[in-house]
Amino acid sequence: MKIIFLDGDGIGPEIISATRKVVKAANHRFNLGLEIETTDSGLASLDQNGSTIPDSTWKKAVEADGIILGPADTAVYPDPAEGGINPSAKLRSGLDLYANIRPSKTRPGVPAAVDEMDLVIFRENTEGFYAVRNMHKGSGEFMPSEDMAISIRRITRECSERIARQACELAIKRRGRLSIVHKSNVLTMSDGFFVEVCKEVASHYKVQVEDYFVDAMAALLVRKPSHFDVIVTTNLFGDILSDLAAELTGGLGLGPSVNAGHRHAMAQAAHGAAPDIAGQNIANPTAMILSAAMLVETLGIRQNRPEFLEASTRIDKVVNEQLSNINTRTSDLGGPLSTDAFGEQVAEKIRITDP
Repeated sequence: MKIIFLDGDGIGPEIISATRKVVKAANHRFNLGLEIETTDSGLASLDQNGSTIPDSTWKKAVEADGIILGPADTAVYPDPAEGGINPSAKLRSGLDLYANIRPSKTRPGVPAAVDEMDLVIFRENTEGFYAVRNMHKGSGEFMPSEDMAISIRRITRECSERIARQACELAIKRRGRLSIVHKSNVLTMSDGFFVEVCKEVASHYKVQVEDYFVDAMAALLVRKPSHFDVIVTTNLFGDILSDLAAELTGGLGLGPSVNAGHRHAMAQAAHGAAPDIAGQNIANPTAMILSAAMLVETLGIRQNRPEFLEASTRIDKVVNEQLSNINTRTSDLGGPLSTDAFGEQVAEKIRITDP
C-alpha cells in the first residue's frame, strides 16, 4: 500500500515531518509494507509549479491508498484560476471523501474544559452549504447584485444515507448511541429530509437514536459531554461542533480527523496552518500524528490487516504516554519539547518492543 504526504503551509512542514517519523517507525516495527512518498503542495508548490496542487500531485493522490495532508493557508491563496486551489477541498470532492470522522476524547493528564468526553462526530463532507463542494459546475454561492449574496444548500438522499450508515457502523461497535444533529425547525425541508433519511438508515441497526437541534447540542456538549457517543450531522454543523468538541478536550492541537470515501482515505489535523508560529519548531504535532494513526486503522480495516490495527493502537497509546507527563509535552501544553523532539520521542517509543 502507498501513502503520500503533502506538507501544506505554515506549520505544515514541521508537523508533517514529525508525523512522517512516527509513520515510518510504525511501518518498520509492524512490517506494514507501506510505500511512503512526499509530494508537492501548498504555497511552495505554487511558486515551483504554478499550482497549490499540481496535476502530478493529483495523479499521485488518485493512485495512493492513503494521504496525509498538512494544513493550508488558504487566506493568502490567489484565485483558483491563478493556481490557488484549496488542496483539502480538491481532495475531498475529487476523491469523494464523504465522511469527515472527528473523534474527541479527554486524555490522562491533559488539561481539559470537561471532566470526561469520548465521542466521534461524523460530518457529511461533500455537500451542504459548502459552496465549493455542492455544485457540479460553478459555485453554490453567488451575488445577483452588489447588495445581495446567496448561498445554496444541497442535501441529497445518497449523501445522507452513506454518512448515516458509516456512523451507525461505528455506533454498534461502541456504546450504541447515535445522535442526529440538525436545525429542522428552521431548515425544515433540507434538515428535515436529512433527519428522516438518517432515521431510516438507523432503523436497520441496533442503536439508540436521538436527535438534537444544533444550538442545543452546542450547549449539551459543554454541560453533559459524557452522554454522547456517535454524532452524525451535516457539513457546516459538523465543522463547528467538531472544533468545539476538540477545544473542550484540550484544544485543536489534539484534534485528529480522517476523511474517508469508498476507495480513498486522507488524514488531516483539525487545526489550521498557524503561519504566526511557522518555522519556530513549537507547533504541537499531536493532532497530525493521531490523524495518521486513524488513517492506518482505516487501511487496516479495509484490507483486513490486523498489524495495521496494532500499529494504530500503539501510536495512540504512545501519544497518551507523552501527553500524560508535562515533561514530554510541547510548549502549548506546558511542556519543554519542540515539534521535532515530540515526534522523535513518539517514534522512538514505537520502535521499542514491549517487554
